[in-house]
Amino acid sequence: MTDPGQRARRGQGELEALVLSVLREADGPATAGWVRERLGDDLAYTTVITILTRLLGKGAVTRERVGRSFAWTPASDQAGLAARKMRKVLDAESDRGAVLASFVTGLGPDEEQLLRDLLDQAQDEGED
Repeated sequence: MTDPGQRARRGQGELEALVLSVLREADGPATAGWVRERLGDDLAYTTVITILTRLLGKGAVTRERVGRSFAWTPASDQAGLAARKMRKVLDAESDRGAVLASFVTGLGPDEEQLLRDLLDQAQDEGED
């Protein structure tokens, strides 16, 4: 049982998602201090820096030097991040065909049609 005065620990993925969400709300590159303020939480500045650095390593954010610190920007939107995760999973498997087949068989009819349309569109663009 946890002490009522103690906060439940959040998972790394949850904090990363929160930080990315805050960065997407920014009008441009944002500092770690700005991100920390917007989170409205009592996270330590060093924790925010750690999360941003992990996101940088994953290619989810970029940074640029501003004075003595950095300003951070999301590298892509939510769909782009999800696609990057999917690619990482696919790249880690030796039998890519089996992974893709398993994925496709789990799609509903509407999703399957959307995938077919997107593949047709990509093929048409490749022929131009």
